[in-house]
Amino acid sequence: MSMFISRRSLLALSLASLSLAALAAHAAEAPIVIGYQTGVDPSKVAQADGLYEKAIGRPLQWRKFESGAEVLAALASGDVHIADLGSSPLSAAATRQLPIQTFLIVAEIGNSEALVARKGSGIKTPRDLIGKKVAVPYVSTTHYSLLAALKHWKLDPAKLSIVNLRPSEISAAWQRGDIDAAYVWAPALSQALKTGSVLVNSEQVGQWGAPTFEAWVARKDFAAAQPQALAAFAKVTLQAFADYRAKPAAWSAGSPQVAKIARLTGADPAQIPGLLAGSRFPLAQEQLSPRLLGGGTAKALRDTALFLKEQKKVEAVLPDYQAYVEPRFVRLAQPR
Repeated sequence: MSMFISRRSLLALSLASLSLAALAAHAAEAPIVIGYQTGVDPSKVAQADGLYEKAIGRPLQWRKFESGAEVLAALASGDVHIADLGSSPLSAAATRQLPIQTFLIVAEIGNSEALVARKGSGIKTPRDLIGKKVAVPYVSTTHYSLLAALKHWKLDPAKLSIVNLRPSEISAAWQRGDIDAAYVWAPALSQALKTGSVLVNSEQVGQWGAPTFEAWVARKDFAAAQPQALAAFAKVTLQAFADYRAKPAAWSAGSPQVAKIARLTGADPAQIPGLLAGSRFPLAQEQLSPRLLGGGTAKALRDTALFLKEQKKVEAVLPDYQAYVEPRFVRLAQPR
């Protein structure tokens, strides 16, 4: 082979190099796609104010999802890079070895998710659920909590009519009187509470041994390529949590913060302060503690998977889930 390269070849190589450089530049400027759900939490204020775009320095494309199942499909296909996911679908995704990492806990869920019985349904006690139509989004934290509550009450799920509806479908079915009860989150929860009563919420179910949480996850390929973007995302989120926890009383129904949350989620502003108070939003050191990203989150994912296997929702359980939890982005977000 000749060691000499023609001018035409040199031109072709130069053009190829320019093309690769252009592709790399385009990738650096392409929007980061973020999937979010309608749960009520303080970081929705930062989202509404554009603070994530400012911190990351890249265009962001926010996509709203109604359920964990929809989020999982988008993560699996690569349609989103970062997503908000509940602990039950997250556990199922890790069990199926989807290439994702949990990099931040959004909320330890309390009364922001609840099982509500519709007025006139005849449901006063857990046993009254037998034979009734109960709606829940499948593969969600509320689905997990519903099954855990039924187990605690020693009720066979087969004796209920459990139907798979997205939150918006639950609201419509509730208004029509097509369902008797629903286990859901805001804004559908806000709608149900107007004409229903709470049988149990996720704080109580957690005390029975089945806690749930919400987390930010990222695809592993994106996390490897864009660690600073995830660190900046974590920093903005943690600051929002700190702002709320410093003065929770300032987040009243008429406050600008609550107005922004209501606009993004559709939740009733009058109920948002109570929903915020009903969950815990961990700060940086809590995130890194053995209770959460330092070990507890991986254990919670495995415990959830064991329950899901018992309920025949997954086929197997991994020996360890730590590979699906990555605390380094919270560490990178810390001041040096």
